[in-house]
Amino acid sequence: MSDVSGSELRALMARVPSVEKVMASAQFAPLVNEYGRAQVLGAVRDTLDSWRSNAQAGEASVSALDVGQLHASVEAALRRRNQSRLRSVFNLTGTVLHTNLGRALLPDEAVQAVVKALTQPANLEFDLETGKRGDRDDLIDELICELTGAEAATVVNNNAAAVLLTLSALASKKEVVVSRGELVEIGGAFRIPDIMSRAGARLREVGTTNRTHLKDYEEAIGPQTALLMKVHASNYAIHGFTSEVGLDEIASLAHARGLAVAMDLGSGTLVDLSEWGLPREQTVRETIEAGADLVTFSGDKLLGGPQAGLIVGRRDLIAKIKKHPLKRALRVGKLTLAALEPVLRLYRAPEKLAERLTTLRLLTRAADDIRLAAERVQPALQRALGERYAVVAEPMLSQIGSGALPVDVLPSYGLVVRMAHGKRGGRHLLGVEKVLREMARPVIGRIADDALCLDLRCLEAADEAQLIGQLSGPLSGPLSG
Repeated sequence: MSDVSGSELRALMARVPSVEKVMASAQFAPLVNEYGRAQVLGAVRDTLDSWRSNAQAGEASVSALDVGQLHASVEAALRRRNQSRLRSVFNLTGTVLHTNLGRALLPDEAVQAVVKALTQPANLEFDLETGKRGDRDDLIDELICELTGAEAATVVNNNAAAVLLTLSALASKKEVVVSRGELVEIGGAFRIPDIMSRAGARLREVGTTNRTHLKDYEEAIGPQTALLMKVHASNYAIHGFTSEVGLDEIASLAHARGLAVAMDLGSGTLVDLSEWGLPREQTVRETIEAGADLVTFSGDKLLGGPQAGLIVGRRDLIAKIKKHPLKRALRVGKLTLAALEPVLRLYRAPEKLAERLTTLRLLTRAADDIRLAAERVQPALQRALGERYAVVAEPMLSQIGSGALPVDVLPSYGLVVRMAHGKRGGRHLLGVEKVLREMARPVIGRIADDALCLDLRCLEAADEAQLIGQLSGPLSGPLSG
């Protein structure tokens, strides 16, 4: 802080241009044209007020009165204010279906369908054959049934909504029998017992955390039983002294007692992933064939589509679900349906799926291909960070994410940033992570074992070129803190 006398301060204040003069200058006309007069006027006032406050505190200089600097400050403030809060990032976390980064990326066919639905009227609820009002589920019902073997289907906004709607429609004020080992909690504090409570159903727990037997289900069935339910373990696994009852056995018991069986598959895949060398996961069709009367699963996980919750199964049960008042509250809009249909159509040609479906392409990407990408990016990152840091291409293990196959990993490759000369990273690596996160297109990695790890599994060719170009520019923020 510098000492400014009263006369010097008055002289500085006298040199501050008026808001009217600034707004009338030709230099600010492009900003008014881009952002509108009201926004520019507010930014100019805020910038001049800030300068006056700094001057009174003895922190201003005469150079701050430069019109060019004033223009730059106003323009920067306007850009910050109008920058989208939802931004594209580089997902270098090693998690393909990262919940916090938007989960599945849509293939081009889905993107083009969404653009068309955004810009042109569509037959969302209009039957083109009869000329009468239609049902939006009709847009994808036949296709989902073809791929799953179900009699009918409906779609809501996510899998939590699918479970909530199913229980509300079929088990309100009645009991639902579930194994204690399947009372899961997933991200965002989604708990099966809580969902049941909100749906008005009463939970009937059977068995223990690690062992449940068929007789446990049999003994729990009573006059108030509405459903037997199985829940995918999602984001955890139990090993050791364990026992669970197969869906086929539960279905046989339920059907003999005149009850239905619901299966919450969570991630839900339509194909056998082992065909591409990935860990095997039970498909929706196999679940239906095993006797499930209803199956709920996500659209934006292993399916590789937009956020949605799909409910498939018996026609009479789906009809009852669709008549429930919650269905309208939880229904999806035209953009979800526009994206979902082309994604489902890709499954009609499974031999081309790994090429066309973005999620499967990323999951099946060869480690050697990722290694070559890491070797191409390494020099740019090393130059950007300087000699204080060592950037090395190393093998890594990716994960599928979003509760899908929680204990399975995928061989991958990436860049590891450590302090040079073996020093501990601590706050310095946190500083690097922050600088990368604050880039024009943020780079999101993870810190582990005193290193910053950047897994390149999700970095495809076009993104690789953009990342290298971005690293070639100046990095903002101190890296030496």
